[in-house]
Amino acid sequence: MPTALIADDEPHLVEFLRARLAHLWPDLELVAAVDNGIEALRIARERTPDIAFLDIRMPGLTGLEVARRLQEDERRPRIVFVTAFDQYAIDAFHADAVAYLLKPVSDERLERTIEKLRNGLVQPPADLSRLLAQLAQHIGAPAPQALRWIRASRRNADGEVTEQIAVADVLYFQADDKYTCVVLRDGAATRELLIRVPLSELNEQLDQRDFQQIHRSVIVNMNAVAGTRRDLAGKLFVRLRNLARELPVARQYVQLFRQM
Repeated sequence: MPTALIADDEPHLVEFLRARLAHLWPDLELVAAVDNGIEALRIARERTPDIAFLDIRMPGLTGLEVARRLQEDERRPRIVFVTAFDQYAIDAFHADAVAYLLKPVSDERLERTIEKLRNGLVQPPADLSRLLAQLAQHIGAPAPQALRWIRASRRNADGEVTEQIAVADVLYFQADDKYTCVVLRDGAATRELLIRVPLSELNEQLDQRDFQQIHRSVIVNMNAVAGTRRDLAGKLFVRLRNLARELPVARQYVQLFRQM
């Protein structure tokens, strides 16, 4: 049974694609539907779907960037770009190796895309690296939006629970082996959840006006910073508002707090 992933930050389009694919291609299994590029890349690598429907413009990573990174993988999906670009920009997509859906998506176009995908599943996916570079140049390489939402997990008595969290509510991110720990305020205390995204990759997608890396293992929300403290050895620590916990600042990031 072929499998697919949908990545788009417009919920109504996700639901439309989900419903129409179920009707027009009932033996296609949808493994996940996500609203940002980071989650799309993670799930594509974990679940290795046969097909990825990728919005060109979405938070975290653009569809072009997700597709480009997936070209590095041995098991990569066939790519279908979902785009609101006009017909002139669509000319860049006229290649046998790639499919596209123009918003608003019509049944006629979706049926043609499904037929193309069904016929292509018997062949290994093409390497789109050169084509993706041409597409990025042709449509102006849309800049990824800063990440606004993340999905993080925690364990309780019933198993693993996934929550959707506003990035603005995060106090700081801290590397934790293969995971990243997300630390949130919970009343007067804090609570911690995990995401399967490396800190370095996450740092690329955060709004640098609000989040700054202060240590190789820590990114802090600058809006939560109350001040700094130096110990007797001269080491700098960040103090967070209404929180006893302090975060160490590596030497190369000290300049961020010179005015404090």
